[in-house]
Amino acid sequence: MGKSMEVMFYPDNRLDTGNAANYLGLSVKTLAMMRCNGTGPKFIKRGRIFYFREDLDEWLLQEGKRSSTASRTS
Repeated sequence: MGKSMEVMFYPDNRLDTGNAANYLGLSVKTLAMMRCNGTGPKFIKRGRIFYFREDLDEWLLQEGKRSSTASRTS
């Protein structure tokens, strides 16, 4: 079995960068690069970077739709 990671949410469903990366299955560095490139999920900066669960879920759905339409070559 794979190693499970616990994700901690603030009471308002906000996550810090480390927890957001765990939630998405990405490294913190990858999430930071996506933030800089404008390709990652929405975030807010209040001294620190935070993500809302709803924005992460929406981003995951959009990414799934993009990758599922790619044609497969044999």
